[in-house]
Amino acid sequence: MRITIACPKGLSDDANQLAMVLGQGAADGETFGALTWAGADGATYAVASLDTGPDFLDRATQPLTRPAWDLRPYQISMAGAARAQAALRIWTEGQGAQPEAVPQATPDALVAVVGLPGLEAIAAMGLRRVEVELA
Repeated sequence: MRITIACPKGLSDDANQLAMVLGQGAADGETFGALTWAGADGATYAVASLDTGPDFLDRATQPLTRPAWDLRPYQISMAGAARAQAALRIWTEGQGAQPEAVPQATPDALVAVVGLPGLEAIAAMGLRRVEVELA
């Protein structure tokens, strides 16, 4: 299943902690990097769009557990991952008899859209591509 997640600038550190908990390893800590998308209010976002296994949504919404690969000294901040999980808002295509509109990306939430192609999900969340200046 395809899931596309918009991460506002202020949540990127915590969202990367959650990505490591739900992902495969330490490299998932770089999931939300470049802020190449913006909302109508000018807030900037990193976006990740990926194919996931059938248990991903269950794992994303259940109590978090430290992955077996994260040994002392721990790389993952479980407190940060929990903050990101608390900010997660999930919309699933075709859910309910009268599905709600895709939620708009906001600076205080991780918005996840399940079931739409990546670019379609990004547009539905109200985001547009922005140019990133390189230092």
